[in-house]
Amino acid sequence: MTARAATFHLQKLRRRPAVCGLLLLGGAVIATVAWQGPALSRGWLVAFAVWSCVPVGSMMLLLIHSLTGGRWGEETAAILRPSAALTSVVAIAFLPVLVSFGQLYPWAHAASSVAQDVAHQYLNGRGYAVRAAVALCGWAVLGITFSLGERRPLLAGLGLAFYGATISLVAIDWYLSVEPRYVATAFPATIAIQQLAAALAFVAVFAAPSLDESVASDIGALLLAALVGVVYLEFMTYLVAWYGDLPDKAAWYLKRSPSIWTASIVVAFAFGAVLPFCILLLRKGRRSRHGLRSAGMLVLFGTALHFCWLLVPAFEDQLDVVVAGAGVLAILGVGSMLVGSALIPEAGHVRS
Repeated sequence: MTARAATFHLQKLRRRPAVCGLLLLGGAVIATVAWQGPALSRGWLVAFAVWSCVPVGSMMLLLIHSLTGGRWGEETAAILRPSAALTSVVAIAFLPVLVSFGQLYPWAHAASSVAQDVAHQYLNGRGYAVRAAVALCGWAVLGITFSLGERRPLLAGLGLAFYGATISLVAIDWYLSVEPRYVATAFPATIAIQQLAAALAFVAVFAAPSLDESVASDIGALLLAALVGVVYLEFMTYLVAWYGDLPDKAAWYLKRSPSIWTASIVVAFAFGAVLPFCILLLRKGRRSRHGLRSAGMLVLFGTALHFCWLLVPAFEDQLDVVVAGAGVLAILGVGSMLVGSALIPEAGHVRS
């Protein structure tokens, strides 16, 4: 009887943070949908882009581990599974973006901003909503399914194919189309690898104390590979744009040439890429819990700056967008951490 009572109280305590987190997230979503201020809506888009990287990236890592296996997935399951389960919350957190898309995208209120056939057949409100719904619902189903800990290689393979197809569409819809005349074929791949890097960095920060040296080295190596992928794709995109010297591509980069945005991307590169690269390149750095955690925090910092550099210069009220985005990101982060803490499996149920 005492054991049952103790279990009941433990479950009750674990439920309270989840309820608080859901109330916080739900209240923020409802308030933003009701208000729909331009700066708040734009700030929400920026915050959503940064915050959603971890749940979606965690879902991808679970799918990859279901196909490849390895201790790294088993030892980090206590972090990856709750994070992947939050893909359902990602779908809810997208509602303010969907409701206020007219304030975010030029094509929503000025058809002349894109070619007529593109506006008619693809870049319109109905198509935007349908593609977002398909992607978010599919990711939520995959995230919840694999957060239960079952190994389903066939479903994992199909899920990765589904993710590859949907991220190729929604990355352009959600982020690139804030400036619809700019086109970059590598942009969806950059976003996908950025999500992987953010999820691995999140694991490095929160799972490092419990990892042995071998698993810590594996996580560090995966993070290093993802980091190199993001930098490579971003650099090659710039190089192709510079070499082609096309007006629309030049205009996109010129918007990001003022000193504040030049400084932000330099800081993101130096502290979010070069410094963690140097830490993770050394075997001792990857095996060190402090080194791995430091590299993870730097990558998360660089991810936030990178998305700010990508999105905020597209808007006029940039300072208001940054302030609103920082506040929304804090709310989303705290709320999801509270919900996720209640989803962390007990020690005896972490490994499948």
